[in-house]
Amino acid sequence: MRNMNAKLAASLYAGMAIFFWGVSFVSAKVVLGKLDPFTLIVFRFGIGAVFLFAIILLTREKILFSARYLPHLFILSILGTFCHQLLQTTSLIFIDASSAGWLISVTPVFTVLLSMIFLHEKMNLGKALGIIAAITGVMMVTTAGSSGGWHFTFNIGFFLMLLSTLNWAVYTVLLKSLKIPLEPTALTFYITFIGFLVSLPFIIRNHGWESLPGMTSIEWGHLIFLGVFVSGTGYWFWAKSLKVLQASQAGVLLYLEPIVTFAAAIIILHEKAVVTSIAGGLIIIAGVAVVNGNFFSRRISSFPRIKK
Repeated sequence: MRNMNAKLAASLYAGMAIFFWGVSFVSAKVVLGKLDPFTLIVFRFGIGAVFLFAIILLTREKILFSARYLPHLFILSILGTFCHQLLQTTSLIFIDASSAGWLISVTPVFTVLLSMIFLHEKMNLGKALGIIAAITGVMMVTTAGSSGGWHFTFNIGFFLMLLSTLNWAVYTVLLKSLKIPLEPTALTFYITFIGFLVSLPFIIRNHGWESLPGMTSIEWGHLIFLGVFVSGTGYWFWAKSLKVLQASQAGVLLYLEPIVTFAAAIIILHEKAVVTSIAGGLIIIAGVAVVNGNFFSRRISSFPRIKK
């Protein structure tokens, strides 16, 4: 009974983390009405780093590490926080939050391809078919018009979002290869904090703080949500869930993330449900599920998520 209760609690933690990450695209879209991308990520990283540090103090997690890992942390911070969030946040200026949610789920496809090149993962027929399905789904999402038809027009937002998925795949492969000896919460704190420091000069250059007085209470609520719940609590809950659940068990729940984004976009942003986009998104998820196979057990246990 105790073991079952522990698994139930762990599943709840994982589900809450995925809920936060799914809603994050919608919250970012709301805040971008007042803040530029640099200002948004600076405040998000700052709030998240403070919250994560408080969690580390509360749980007394080890935070010391050898100085030889500092260059590794810096590289991971540039990829996993600064570049990744800048690409995603900027893309949301041009595309719907729901489309962003569908596209971000294609990340494992890039991760598998990079793992084949750099980590010598093997390709099989199932993975090949999954990749083809995921690419087909991407084409459907990126070409879906408001009437549900296909319109082949270039949108920089789709390009930036797909670039962010490739960037995250590179980050994942590097994180797996570098093997920094820190617990997930401490590692996420350092990566988030360094990302905050790297982003700080841009808000100074842009005078980003001047936009803060014009924000409404709702927009402030979304910004605090991004920092505390998405960048802070989400990673903490995810790490707690993985102490009980197998990585593959928790990984299955990740397929719910784009669905959460889609639902939140309709409820909060009143985005229209385009049939072609929905079908494409579901095809992406199906393709990724085939591509992953047993890949979840190798992938999820080796990285802290900073994508949202």
